[in-house]
Amino acid sequence: MAALLAVPFAGFSSVALAETVKVVLSGDLEVPPVKTTASGSGTITVNPDKTVSGTIATTGVDGTMAHIHTAPPGKAGPVIIPLEKKGAHDWAVPAGAKLSDEQYQAFKSGTLYVNVHSAAHKEGEIRGQLTP
Repeated sequence: MAALLAVPFAGFSSVALAETVKVVLSGDLEVPPVKTTASGSGTITVNPDKTVSGTIATTGVDGTMAHIHTAPPGKAGPVIIPLEKKGAHDWAVPAGAKLSDEQYQAFKSGTLYVNVHSAAHKEGEIRGQLTP
C-alpha cells in the first residue's frame, strides 16, 4: 500500500516551481545610501523558464525610471530589465522579460535588486534586494 501512495507524488519532486519574492525598497539600501522618506514594495516572480513578472508600488517619490539590476547588497550593477511605468507610482516588469542563465544564477544567489530613480537622485532613490 505504501508503494502505491508514493507513486502519485514521485513526479512532484522534479517539478520546478515559480519563485515569488516580496521586495521592500528604501533609500538606505541604495548605493550610496539616500536620505529619503520614499519607499516601495512589490513582488517579482521568476518562473522555471526564467521568465520574469511582477509589480512595484512606490510612495513619496516621483519615479523617473525603475529597473532590475544585478549586483550584491552594497554594490551597484548594470540594468538587466527596465520596468514600465504603469501609473504615477506603479511599475511593472514588461511582458516577455526573461533572465539569461547567468542572470538566473544571480537571482538564485540573491544578487539582483530593484531600484527606482528620481530627478533628485538620478542613480536611484530607493532600492530593494531580490532574495529568494
